[in-house]
Amino acid sequence: MSVTLKDIATKANVSLATVSRVLNNDQTLSVNDSTRKKIFEIAEDLNYTKHKRTNLKTPTKQIAVVQWYTKSQELDDLYYMSIRMGIEEHCRQVGYKSISIYESSLDQIPTTVDGIVALGKFSRSQIKQLQRISSNVVLVDFDGLSYGCDSVVTDFEQSVDMVIDRFTRDHIDDIGMIYGTERTTDQKRVIKDQRYQYFVKAMSEEHLFDERFVFEGDFTSQSGYQQMKNAIETLGAHLPHAFFVSNDPMAVGALKALQEANVEIPKRVSLISFNDTTIANYVFPGLSAVHVATKDMGQSAVELMVEQQNAPRDFAKKVVLGTRLIERQTTE
Repeated sequence: MSVTLKDIATKANVSLATVSRVLNNDQTLSVNDSTRKKIFEIAEDLNYTKHKRTNLKTPTKQIAVVQWYTKSQELDDLYYMSIRMGIEEHCRQVGYKSISIYESSLDQIPTTVDGIVALGKFSRSQIKQLQRISSNVVLVDFDGLSYGCDSVVTDFEQSVDMVIDRFTRDHIDDIGMIYGTERTTDQKRVIKDQRYQYFVKAMSEEHLFDERFVFEGDFTSQSGYQQMKNAIETLGAHLPHAFFVSNDPMAVGALKALQEANVEIPKRVSLISFNDTTIANYVFPGLSAVHVATKDMGQSAVELMVEQQNAPRDFAKKVVLGTRLIERQTTE
């Protein structure tokens, strides 16, 4: 049975309207962070009921889960929250105790931990610091093979090809993109959006790439809103008939800008997001999105950690997870 807003509202002990506005990222809603966090975690958790939670083991090892986001940033982008929840769930299954460290506060990691699972983007010096604390390090959503770290990543190239194929099947060849650029928390490294790089490559190979149709944001809903407004205002009648957006928060912002401009969705503009967090299912219209197996990413990270603990090896391993497209109302 599918999960409804009423199910979430009942479990969170809040009104249906509050759940709807929180999941639709309504910034005008006056609600404290703990309530927002509860709603998001319940929404994520209810989608995880297919996984059994029995046979939990007594903790034997302690693992630090390092999140490069702050707690409030995690609430704005459920992608990393979902991975973290997958890590914590699987830690309980295998008998590991997990402790959460936010905003890459590496000095807060106990030197007694048996291993570190780090979520997000890290500079060379940050990775070296993690390795000084523990020889057992797994990076999630970041390729650390060149640093000798086990890693869990998503297949961005396959994902981008899937999105472009979906649009071209509808005979849409003017495809735009809103992507993001970010920096590590120590500001030492600029992280380029691999989705954008693969988008340029794939579109160029088909002789479809148009630089006018790509807009750079910062992965926040506000930047998605602003960049789509820029697209609408600068391109006018030449606005692409489809957009690929690099994450759900930016896609929600882009959706709002299109609705304010009375652009028909998906009749005039189709939209596909990336990550497929809870928010993609509950905004209106529902976002078609590339589904990333976030909880499985967390599980794979813990499995790599277990392997490091039980059978040390002299080489690093990378796990690459595929994706699938979930169609909702923003595509025809």
